[in-house]
Parts: sequence; structure tokens; C-alpha cells
Amino acid sequence: MGAYHRTIKVSTQYLAERIGSSQQTASRHLIELDQLNWIKRLITNEGCLIALTDSGKAQLKNLYSKLKIVVEAAHPLSVTLEGIVFSGLGEGAYYVRQDGYRKQFIEKLGFDPYPGTLNIRLTTDYDIAASKELENYPAIEIEEFKDESRTFGHVRCYPALINNKARGALIAAFRTHYDSSVLEIISPHFLRSQLKIKDGQKVRLEIFTMP
Repeated sequence: MGAYHRTIKVSTQYLAERIGSSQQTASRHLIELDQLNWIKRLITNEGCLIALTDSGKAQLKNLYSKLKIVVEAAHPLSVTLEGIVFSGLGEGAYYVRQDGYRKQFIEKLGFDPYPGTLNIRLTTDYDIAASKELENYPAIEIEEFKDESRTFGHVRCYPALINNKARGALIAAFRTHYDSSVLEIISPHFLRSQLKIKDGQKVRLEIFTMP
């Protein structure tokens, strides 16, 4: 209504109609915005005189920036997957303990991983297809390295949130016998203990595609 650039005059009845609410709700919104110092409000006999404060404008700019990222991004900001926890063969623990990987995890992921992985089997076609799409999105790159006996390959990582509680990362791909329906998660924590999960239980992963 122009309040970003100038002072406007509006009645609570008219504002209520514009936002599809009751007059009481519209009035409450104005009071709350005034208390937050996001608007300046002056009540007159003909209606309220309203202008955005610098703080209010900053809030709008912040919201605009976040929405712009979501709308204009070439890929989703995150991918949510669900799967079933199962016990692996211990391969993940072997790789995570390698100094060449561990040092890069600490540097690039920001945490020292627990020496093991949480193995999750995707059970639906939707989740398997969604996980394959991750190959097309930016990742945190862990470079290959050599020790005295062999070469350890390149690994791609995606920051992750497990069960909306625990921080970690999806790793793809250690040399593994698993097919594309299996995900391996590393974390600074022993996830089975922290999240109180065991084999056969479902977990939810939010995989972030913009590190």
C-alpha cells in the first residue's frame, strides 16, 4: 500500500478486508508491529497514519532476500528423505578413521566424525529417485588421497539434519557393496545413542544442497 516509501492513512476495517481477517485481528497486527518498532503508527479520527521504520524495512529486505534464493535457485535448497536404519558391514567405520578423510571432514564439514556411519535403507521409489537427484546438485568435495598401500577415492558430502535434531552429513561414495538405495551418514555424535534409534526404525533426513 506504499508504506515502504511514505506515510499512508488506513482504517483497521479497510486493512482487515485487504488481508482477509477480522478488524480486531488487523488492529492487533498493527499494535504488535508498533511494539516491535517495525512501523510508526499514529491514530487519528480518520484512521491510522502508518510508515515503516528502518527496522521494519530491514525485516522486509531480509525476507525478500530469503524468498529470492528459494524462488530463483536452480535446485531445491534441501531434499527430505526417509529410510530404515540397519547394521552395516563396518566398511564406513574403516573409511571414516582414515586420516586423509578425517582431516578433510574436520576442515570442510566443521566436525570430527564419530568413527562409524549410520546406514539407512530407502524403501520407496520416491526416496530412491530423490536421492539420485542429489548427484546433480553442488556438494562439499573431499579429495582423493594416497597412503603407503592404496588410493582412497574422492567423496562428495552433503550437510544433513537427522530426525530434525542431530547434525551430520551424507557421504557419497566410499567404495561400498551397497546399492543406490542405501545412504551412509556421518556425524560428530554416535547417532544411535543420541537419537535413541535402532535397527528397523524409520529416520528422516533433511539433506542440504547449498553448502
